[in-house]
Amino acid sequence: MSKETGRQLVAQNRKARHDYHIEDTFEAGLVLTGTEVKSLRAGRASLVDGFGEIDRGEAWLLQVHIPHYSQGTWTNHETRRRRKLLLNRVEIDKIERRTSEKGLTIIPLSLYFKDGRAKVEIALARGKKEYDKRHAIAERTARNEATRELGRRMKGL
Repeated sequence: MSKETGRQLVAQNRKARHDYHIEDTFEAGLVLTGTEVKSLRAGRASLVDGFGEIDRGEAWLLQVHIPHYSQGTWTNHETRRRRKLLLNRVEIDKIERRTSEKGLTIIPLSLYFKDGRAKVEIALARGKKEYDKRHAIAERTARNEATRELGRRMKGL
């Protein structure tokens, strides 16, 4: 029996990098049921509304949508249930200490399989203001235009 190697991406939260300043990232394992794993292997999940919390010394992932497994029966899982995150005690304490600061929250960035095990990349993030988002878009547009112009000038040589 051969194990999968490498990283197989299932879902990514692209909007998170637009809406938040990412301060720190962590890789955590997930406690899942059988039908959740099968649904993830089919490449179906959404991290858009997801967030994390520390409750009584344990890390939890909430509001992440993993749809029902199509071949599942009455044993199918709840789509937006609370899922336990597997982290070291030191990491949990660090995250708990940092989230007690005003404005920091735990958000999932990506969900993937690493060596056959489901992992989630979570981040400690601070919400961006509307003007920060506009500034980031303007910066990205200017950078793209400069790259495009440089490419045109290099072709002209």
